[in-house]
Amino acid sequence: MPHEPLTQADVLLEGFLALDTPEGFRAELVEGEIVVTPPPDGDHEDYINLIMKQVIRLARTDMDFSGNKGLKLASGGRCPKNHVIPDGTFAPTELRLYRGADPWMPCEGVALVVEVTSTKPRAGRTGKRHCYARGSIPLHLLVDREQSSVTLFGDPEGDDYRQHCTIPFGKRLTLPAPFAFDLETGELI
Repeated sequence: MPHEPLTQADVLLEGFLALDTPEGFRAELVEGEIVVTPPPDGDHEDYINLIMKQVIRLARTDMDFSGNKGLKLASGGRCPKNHVIPDGTFAPTELRLYRGADPWMPCEGVALVVEVTSTKPRAGRTGKRHCYARGSIPLHLLVDREQSSVTLFGDPEGDDYRQHCTIPFGKRLTLPAPFAFDLETGELI
């Protein structure tokens, strides 16, 4: 029985899925590029923790959180599906999205993804944002440590978000429904 020849995208995806990264490192496939990041520093994790605690305490809808959930998202062009791991993923508790999910799960039902810039800020600022928009994830929160700012992206359409609001650390940022509260960023300073 003849086999279909493997495309370059197939080979890239197979190679990516076969990677054996060192403990603590994270490998992602973003727009046809394999991105490997080292374990995060303490400030990075502190920012995630501060945001996670506020969402769990204050969101109008009960939310579940994951700091390591792999998401499969549509890609542009001939690239294989994007495989990204947001720094934080929130989904309504009633959906129980994480229960029984594969290591790389579809993004349907995810309400918010959080990224904190690290050693490769370009991927966090643009590449992953386009992946999340293409996956129709309603909200994307970017904590940019170099810019000392927080940006909330909303209303995904095509490859990007139609709305965004950027504030400096120390200001409040309103998260819309299903969260419906003001995120306090003063502790990020």
